[in-house]
Amino acid sequence: MEDKSFGRVESIPKAHRHQSYWDMFATWVGANANNGTWYVGGVIAACGFATATTTLIIVGVITYFLLALSGYMGYKTGLPAMALTRASFGLKGSYLPSVINVVQFIGWAAVNTFIAATSISYILHDVLNWPVYGQPGGLKGLISGIIVMSILHLLSISMGEKSVRIIERIGIVLVFILVIWESIVVFQNVSLSEIVSWQAPDALKMSPGQAVDVLAAFNLAWVTSASDFTRFSKKRSSSTWAPFFGANLGLIWFAMIGIISTIATAITLNHFDANNSDPSTIASKLGLDVLAMLVIIITSTTANAVNLMSAGSALTNMTKRLSLTFSIVLVTIVAVLVTFIPIFYSTFLNVFTAFLDGIGMFLGPEIAIFLTDFYLVAKRKYRVDHFASRTGKYWYTGGFNWIAIASWLIAVLAYGYIKTVAVLVDSIGATFISMLIAAVLYYVVSRLTANGKLEED
Repeated sequence: MEDKSFGRVESIPKAHRHQSYWDMFATWVGANANNGTWYVGGVIAACGFATATTTLIIVGVITYFLLALSGYMGYKTGLPAMALTRASFGLKGSYLPSVINVVQFIGWAAVNTFIAATSISYILHDVLNWPVYGQPGGLKGLISGIIVMSILHLLSISMGEKSVRIIERIGIVLVFILVIWESIVVFQNVSLSEIVSWQAPDALKMSPGQAVDVLAAFNLAWVTSASDFTRFSKKRSSSTWAPFFGANLGLIWFAMIGIISTIATAITLNHFDANNSDPSTIASKLGLDVLAMLVIIITSTTANAVNLMSAGSALTNMTKRLSLTFSIVLVTIVAVLVTFIPIFYSTFLNVFTAFLDGIGMFLGPEIAIFLTDFYLVAKRKYRVDHFASRTGKYWYTGGFNWIAIASWLIAVLAYGYIKTVAVLVDSIGATFISMLIAAVLYYVVSRLTANGKLEED
């Protein structure tokens, strides 16, 4: 009997799926063809070119393999991401992943808004001679930028999914042009050999393990939303290989631009400051004009349309009282408020890295449990008809799978402990270790519990 308190879960029949391999490939290239990827590349530039690029590729392959696994779950079941977590965490327990998704997508929306608001402060400097953000009196330009971006966000989400998709495609083309333009400017001033041989000052240098955690947190943000897209795939390869290759292409391309342009800026100015890794500051220091800033603003708006819709969708998984439209407007308002947080800290970089640390800590173990349940415990067999049933197998105990929740909590605590072990933090980071702990704990206890039930029967 269907449990009305959770509502009907819609599974997309294979006959109604329309996304081809290239549709899905383009979707995932676009997912990483944005200012956030560019900024992350600038952050890990502190490792030096060789370490940053090597880490970028290795972490991209690992994390987007997990994306492919998650994508197949959407293809297999036809269910959206947060609905799928009901099988591993329980119908009520799925509120935990939903909360994490709401928070992380609001966070990404705030990050993109802050970057775009910084660009607006540069435009206001050129047009009205206002100080740019970071200079005395520059807060006025930044706050004005946040207000402008908030209005643009509300307009973009009010246009509906189809209009947003069209605008997003235009935005991707514009950011491609900007990336090519910036690359030309960079190599007109700095040679590739100078970029490759450059090293950050010891006091500002980032270890490989720190870079692993930054990249892992950035990449994992997409894993739990994979099935939202891949459940519309016509073929299995469209749900697995297309996301894997598309996301990696977007990541490597745009993060590499961030790495190269940040290092080039440091060489040109003979000074490295990791706080200047954002696209707006780099574009300004490389002498790019207002047009570059406008492209950054447009692409931030299009990227945030997806972030805000995902956050609103996750919110509706927790309550039927809010419509999807109202949920999206609500998370947009919250995202605006969150955007002001960096103003009260010394630098945006400190807030950004703390945000990524939180994603790695809370999201990583959730993903490990989510995938372990489907592939190892359930052996790729989910009962779609049980996803909204109080009497179904995913009700567990009172709607919660306490094995999943306990495994998640232990892995989160383990992440915090690993962060105190210097040899681990500097070499391989804490994210993947905590994910392994969550996966092993969940699998072992689930199997022992299942065996115990069989013996009782």
